[in-house]
Amino acid sequence: MQHQKKHIFFDLDHTIWDFDRNAEETLNELYHTYKLHDLGLTSCSDFITTYTENNHQLWADYHLGKITKDFLRAERFSKTFIQLGIQPDAVPHQFEDDYVNISPTKTNLFEGAENVLVYLQQKYTLHIISNGFKETTLTKMDLSGLNPYFTNVIISEDVGVNKPNPLIFEFALDKAKANKAESIMIGDSLEADIYGALNFGMDAIFFNPTKKEKPEDVKREIAHLEELLILF
Repeated sequence: MQHQKKHIFFDLDHTIWDFDRNAEETLNELYHTYKLHDLGLTSCSDFITTYTENNHQLWADYHLGKITKDFLRAERFSKTFIQLGIQPDAVPHQFEDDYVNISPTKTNLFEGAENVLVYLQQKYTLHIISNGFKETTLTKMDLSGLNPYFTNVIISEDVGVNKPNPLIFEFALDKAKANKAESIMIGDSLEADIYGALNFGMDAIFFNPTKKEKPEDVKREIAHLEELLILF
């Protein structure tokens, strides 16, 4: 299969750019900057865990078009603070803005990402398809040194639809001058990346570092990016 491929489309967050690790670093900083301990959040780890769960669910809803960007940004911290017994208005409004500004400047990638990209770039044309917000996606790509590896960076805000909508995959292939048979999608979201690509008629590989249960109709998965060195 891989020998027929010419174009590899990657998701960015949770696939190459280690979203949770970078978010954790940022939240640790903000926990101390805003002295959240004094507001009653006695455990930074509980704060991060609760936020992460809420953020993942809100992003799942955003992928499916159930909520807007503004709602996601307003709700993820508000919901977290309420669950932890803190009224959101007790936290300065700048908290969300600081998170949005600081988190994209973090540069933690998944283990092996750069080695894999160097290898694949020699044999394939690489692209990004991201549901991430435009300004933060471009910052992440730039500061993490990812731009040289990718010919195109397709961002859902530019296209007007999110993965799994087939229109974003069609847009990406048109921009890459590629067809479905010679293209493959690699990402962590079953709904957005994998089923989005498969339903469009494009092959996909499920990046599953936490080893969640894989549905039977998803044929290919990896737990580590360096497995791509063998597959390709």
